[in-house]
Amino acid sequence: MASKIGYGAMTALASLAMATPLSAQWLNYPTAGVPRLPDGKPNLAGPTPRTLDGKPDLSGLWAVRRQPVTLEQGPVNIDPQMLNIAAGLAGGLPYRPWARTLAEKRLTGNSKDIPSARCLPLGPLLAHTYLDPRKVVQVPGLLLILNERDSMYRQIFTDGRPLPQDPSPSWYGYSSGQWSGDTLVVETNGLRDGVWLDFQGAVITESAKLTERFRRPNLGTLEIQVTINDPKAYTRPWTVTLHQYLLVDTDLLEFICLENERDVQHFVEK
Repeated sequence: MASKIGYGAMTALASLAMATPLSAQWLNYPTAGVPRLPDGKPNLAGPTPRTLDGKPDLSGLWAVRRQPVTLEQGPVNIDPQMLNIAAGLAGGLPYRPWARTLAEKRLTGNSKDIPSARCLPLGPLLAHTYLDPRKVVQVPGLLLILNERDSMYRQIFTDGRPLPQDPSPSWYGYSSGQWSGDTLVVETNGLRDGVWLDFQGAVITESAKLTERFRRPNLGTLEIQVTINDPKAYTRPWTVTLHQYLLVDTDLLEFICLENERDVQHFVEK
């Protein structure tokens, strides 16, 4: 897969792709409760951990699955869906004409306006595929997603509250979830215009509603099926599945995007 993205976005990709998920505080401090193989390595194929009420426990430090992707600027080891959320989606995204034009403009502009390159929040979907790890903390009535990038967080309430009727638009929106068997089904509204879904500039608007289905089929795997229903930008709802794996014996680093930032002056558009 070949594509072109801007200097700032490529710089962020390159630095993240070279980073190792194990370079964090408390390196090699054993993660509690993780079953081990005879050689001491974690048994990531082990059974799904569960809470006292029998529900899957999604808690843990998670990272995206990586694979080699060839860009115009060179090869990187990333999740292809971070670059293109529709990677593997038959027919691509079902854009309305204005949204397709905007997405193409973002891409031909070398993705120089991606919010994350200016240290703005990622939004929920790009955060799921970003190379920085994220920690999930599950407690009764609440699921917290703590992003390493800028120490940002997302709250998913599981206490039965409805979504707000007239939400003030925000980067991560408002999320409420409930269990359907072993799947946590999360509904989100209240996203703001200007959020990007991937590095190429896939569009989402204030009219969007996200439905995420979180599944943990075993100890080391987290699957997130995401359906986006945004009638302003798309002709129909569309669905993708994102994949993450468990990091053990490590923890989050403090990463502040604006600290020593030197990229903005180099942003260019062709």
